[in-house]
Amino acid sequence: MSPAPLASVLFVCVHNAGRSQMAAGFLDHLAGDRVEVRSAGSAPGDRVNPAAVEAMREAGVDISARRPKVLTTEAVQASDYVITMGCGDACPVFPGKKYLDWVLEDPAGQGVEAVRPIRDEIKALVEALVAEIDAKHAV
Repeated sequence: MSPAPLASVLFVCVHNAGRSQMAAGFLDHLAGDRVEVRSAGSAPGDRVNPAAVEAMREAGVDISARRPKVLTTEAVQASDYVITMGCGDACPVFPGKKYLDWVLEDPAGQGVEAVRPIRDEIKALVEALVAEIDAKHAV
């Protein structure tokens, strides 16, 4: 039986097709089962951005099987961290959650060359988040 996750994180962007999917992929990859990972969108797209899938593949993380999901109140309530990426006021706010807003360029409609720097910025932010969660739960 594996231990309970240290934290639950929800990544939210408008279409749940690029930024939030890349962030969720990196968090899954870097934290494993130490952190419960969710992602959602206020107006989810039909599929994950192919340029985001390719950029993540180049970084050794496969997000090709992921699908955009609609943001629900339940997902926010079940999360310790809610990280928004340009979803504006569409995200419900509940007391006791840690809210972060990551200002990142939207990769929608861009090629993989333009998505790579966004991917790298997301990776750095996720690495800092993992360090924060680990430090908070260090014995």
